Amino acid sequence: MEFMVDDGVQRRADDFFMTRIGSVLRNKKRKASFSLYVRGLIGDGDRKSVEPIAARACADEKKVDAVHQQLLHFVSVSAWDDRAVRREAARYALDVMTEREPVQIWAVDDTGFLKQGKHSVGVQRQYTGSAGKTANCQIGVSLTVCTLTEQLPIDFELYLPRSWTEDPARRAEAKIPSAVVFKTKPELALEMLKRAVEDGVPQGVVVIDSGYGDNGPFRAGVRKLGLCYAAEVHAPTTVLDVDGHGQGRTRPVSVRTLAEQLPRRRFRKVVWRDGTKKPLAADFARVRVVVGHDDGTDVAEREQVWLLIERPFDPSEPMRYYLLTLPKNLSMQQLVHFVKQRWRTERMYEDVKGELGLDHFEGRLFRGWHHHVSAVLCCYAFILAERVRRFPPSRGGSGTSPSFSRAA
Repeated sequence: MEFMVDDGVQRRADDFFMTRIGSVLRNKKRKASFSLYVRGLIGDGDRKSVEPIAARACADEKKVDAVHQQLLHFVSVSAWDDRAVRREAARYALDVMTEREPVQIWAVDDTGFLKQGKHSVGVQRQYTGSAGKTANCQIGVSLTVCTLTEQLPIDFELYLPRSWTEDPARRAEAKIPSAVVFKTKPELALEMLKRAVEDGVPQGVVVIDSGYGDNGPFRAGVRKLGLCYAAEVHAPTTVLDVDGHGQGRTRPVSVRTLAEQLPRRRFRKVVWRDGTKKPLAADFARVRVVVGHDDGTDVAEREQVWLLIERPFDPSEPMRYYLLTLPKNLSMQQLVHFVKQRWRTERMYEDVKGELGLDHFEGRLFRGWHHHVSAVLCCYAFILAERVRRFPPSRGGSGTSPSFSRAA
């Protein structure tokens, strides 16, 4: 494949896309189709779905239809291994990233893919935070690995509502494999975390919003994998605060109640990063607690965790609450740093949607959605690796985006 850049970048592009990823794809036809497809994703063009990619790739209009059919088969029908492709892409970028900085965060989140009609696999009216409302969309759950200044998406899963998994006609239409059953978003996320651990991805703290943090089995699953978490939870979550001797009090209270009972002196101002107009800051307090819900274990045997309480300066804004399985010797500033890393996935979603066409896939098949996402993740991995090679870290670790349009 060809890049409009120097010989070094061209050589690395050929090594990554054609040799490393090509070895996973195995046959020549797949390699050729993959090369064509990723050039379309990285290159110019408002739409990065199969048909416009084929049209831009052909100077001869008579050949457009043949190329279109070639790409459709590669993306939607060809049986190549998504996990193996994504694993190779992640290893490539992480080798470069971790030479400069260690991994700090594994960020779990989800995003919506707005759609028209009802035939795209997994589509229905459902809430998506990316639109901030209920909309006709697909939902993708993602796992992103972050250093201090960079964020690398390494895995995605398509959330399939029961309206799809329990409808034989829809399953057949979208060619959903028989082994695929209904799973909640936290269950899908936990599967991705397991894969990352099995694949030897450098570990970080799992950062999650309340959609995952409120889920006790998910938090327990994270711990069983040997990972720490920084999880936002809702106000009704119950805990038992722990006294200086490490003994849990007998009556659980909601995190809201505990926060309201804390004296003002327990809160202090923490700035977590510079905003566009002023530093982002709030008052924070922390308390050692055990989770209050009955999980079948004795209170004295439950893991002690941090409850971090955020109180905005504006009294009209609600307090926020986080549970963190991090060491007792960490400072308040360090705890706040971890819970405030969720914005990294928002930046990543902007990049992969705006520059690489993550949400442009127009096919209707289950395999096609995952193949398209795998190709996008490969493009992101290569461009991010080039950016890390070429530019030093941004001052203060702002996590700047990889300048997708010409980074390579």
